[in-house]
Amino acid sequence: MKKAFALMLCAILIAALLAGCNTQKGTAGDELKTGLAVISSTAKSKDAGEGDGAGQVDSVVVAVTVDKDNKIVNCYIDSAQTVIGFSAEGKITADPNAEIKSKQEKKEEYGMKKASGIGKEWYEQANALAEYVTGKTVDQVKKIKVNESGYPEEADLTTSVTMNVSDYIKAIEKAANNAQSLGAKKGDKLGLGIVTNLGKSADAGEKDGLAQAYSHYAAVTVNSEGKITSCIIDASQIGVNFDASGKITSDKNQTYETKQELGERYGMKSASGIGKEWNEQADAFAKYVVGKTLSQVTGIAVNESNKATSSDLTSSVTVSIDGMIGAVEKAVSNAK
Repeated sequence: MKKAFALMLCAILIAALLAGCNTQKGTAGDELKTGLAVISSTAKSKDAGEGDGAGQVDSVVVAVTVDKDNKIVNCYIDSAQTVIGFSAEGKITADPNAEIKSKQEKKEEYGMKKASGIGKEWYEQANALAEYVTGKTVDQVKKIKVNESGYPEEADLTTSVTMNVSDYIKAIEKAANNAQSLGAKKGDKLGLGIVTNLGKSADAGEKDGLAQAYSHYAAVTVNSEGKITSCIIDASQIGVNFDASGKITSDKNQTYETKQELGERYGMKSASGIGKEWNEQADAFAKYVVGKTLSQVTGIAVNESNKATSSDLTSSVTVSIDGMIGAVEKAVSNAK
């Protein structure tokens, strides 16, 4: 009798252990990696002449989630096209306080539909491309057929996407390759937010002028309870220099890196009161907002310089966080 009881008890314990292992495996299988990538160019900038010149910063921005098989589970594509006018007298003509919308935010206002052979606006085509790459691996995305001008040639894509997709494919690849396990799970929504300002742009004088787009980016995942499960923060400061006659003096074809990509080379650590580089502080802020709802993020207390005042944040983040909060707010709001 005792032997039978002991055997039954062992069977129960083994079943419980197996159930626990299966639960853990299921949890691990639900984990997703979150990735963010930015590719920027100033190639379309132009000198002033009879009309104003412009420093044009085009940034392709992609957020993805990737599963354990390296397949894209969700993809969000956006682009920040910032045009900063300046005159032949070397004066900034753009409104420094203007609201800068991304192409996703502009929707029909962007105006691609009329020129599109398929009658699709930019955001519709970007969303179609994002849907097309969902379920694919990076290698499969890289093999999408395009012509010498970067336009898709695959029949099941040309019906919904007719724009140049070269940079989008590169950004998707980059985002997937740098994706990290930050807490995202299957079923979470993915959002992308971009906040851009022109505040650091300046007229030419004794020194060259500057047309600068300063953008913050946030990729977030959000669960069914509206809580952030993963977050990545990045930023770029991309400027075009021009002289007092409105001629561009910087290299329009140079490559640009985000602050995350610059890492230690950004050079904030020596000036930081806590000895932390910008990317370290951005990562600390991203980690801080995980587990919070949108209202909790927008409710983070800041001073007149937009720096955090809460002691549980000031020990790791001393930079102004208004751009970070704004980007996270947009990302959570548009998560899908």
